[in-house]
Amino acid sequence: MPKKRRACLGSRGDPSATQKCFTYKKEACSLRPLRFRILHMARRVASISCAVALLLLEYLAAPQRACARGAPQFQALPLVRSRQNHLLIRAFINGKPAWLTVDSGAPVSAIALDRRQYFRLKPATAESNLPARVQINGGFNNVAIAHELRIGGLALIDEPLVTVDLGGSTRAARLANEQQIDGIIGADILFPTEAVLDCERQLLILKMDPNIAGRAPGLNHRGLKAVPIQVSDGYNLYVNGSVNGTPARLMVDTGSFTTLLHRSFVRRMRIATYETQYSSSAVNLKERGVRVARIRKLSVGSVDIFGKDVGVIDLEGLIHNGLLEGSPPVAGLLGAETLRRQHGIIDFGTRTLYLRR
Repeated sequence: MPKKRRACLGSRGDPSATQKCFTYKKEACSLRPLRFRILHMARRVASISCAVALLLLEYLAAPQRACARGAPQFQALPLVRSRQNHLLIRAFINGKPAWLTVDSGAPVSAIALDRRQYFRLKPATAESNLPARVQINGGFNNVAIAHELRIGGLALIDEPLVTVDLGGSTRAARLANEQQIDGIIGADILFPTEAVLDCERQLLILKMDPNIAGRAPGLNHRGLKAVPIQVSDGYNLYVNGSVNGTPARLMVDTGSFTTLLHRSFVRRMRIATYETQYSSSAVNLKERGVRVARIRKLSVGSVDIFGKDVGVIDLEGLIHNGLLEGSPPVAGLLGAETLRRQHGIIDFGTRTLYLRR
């Protein structure tokens, strides 16, 4: 067994390891338990992305059973695009239907605070080896347990979900006259299932049997360029690129309505910005205004996008661990609007982003 490492929750620290099991109930399969730490989470009104950082302390070996012969190895699930540009999937939490956002920018899955009682979620207990609360941007949020989270034919048993205030998203949904979301599917589900997320075709492909090797069938990468994805200790997805020729990294974030750049980075580049009527907010953080800038050339890997309008906000508190000042710096979020236009396909199994050339 690997040596156990310790990490702190937030700046003052609360070192307690947690363990999570993913169980494929219907096919009698199990993924190995994942031991992780939730460090912090953020949610934006315009993007609903949970920019959570969780430190993977160790993978523990666990017996795995083969699925029943003849069971499907993969399942392709259709997604619905909201007017807020979010990709939604129909799921069932403890038998009740739920609309969940598929969010590559959220390392852990979450549920709206006001839906906890409706879905009959239980608090984390000492027997579950999960903390009752986690620190998020200086405040504390509770952890709840869904006895069963079903996504298509995939059933996740005793699934931990962080309860967050999605009130901003709810208000935006009402203004758009559309269904409010109940929660978020994050990387803690997308990575173990080796998910493939097609942002243009609005399709989520999940691997139903973790023991069988191979990639999802029927994927067409013709005309697309492969861009390697770097996965941080916090299980955020980053790609290398540049802004007007200056090297930069971008977080791949389907939960972000559009591509957003960090205000200080844009100022250093001496790029003009313009005011908008929009603002963004985050869990336990104050609301922030959004400006707009026109980027002459935005490059993601070897894919160049010319004459691109992007949002500009202060990403302090959303991007952590000094990444905003890194070399190269994390300049912002590669959001849903860009991923859709460039036919983005996120392959969590191979850690590759495909974009139209």
